[in-house]
Amino acid sequence: MNTSHSSNQADAHRNAFNAAFHELGLSFHWDSARYQSVLCQDGERECVRRYLEQHQSHLLRAYDAEFLADAIHAAKERCYSVMTAAGCRPEAFINWAEIQRHHAGA
Repeated sequence: MNTSHSSNQADAHRNAFNAAFHELGLSFHWDSARYQSVLCQDGERECVRRYLEQHQSHLLRAYDAEFLADAIHAAKERCYSVMTAAGCRPEAFINWAEIQRHHAGA
């Protein structure tokens, strides 16, 4: 993840990650502060892998960290492409975790 992203670009990428989490059935959500704390210079997959190890380590009992980071990154790229092709506003906010909770009946 490049820390030189403009604010709108950062929002667009963060929203794409949140859409990917939702698509993959993961109940976490990155707000702006969390997204900024996850940013690193080692590329998106590595940043995601570190986040998983530090904040979602329970998932790594069932999934290989590289596999899960690759799945999240691939879904994020797909979501980002769809969102930008559709002309979505980068700053638009969708709380995918909240939507997922309602789908789960919680």
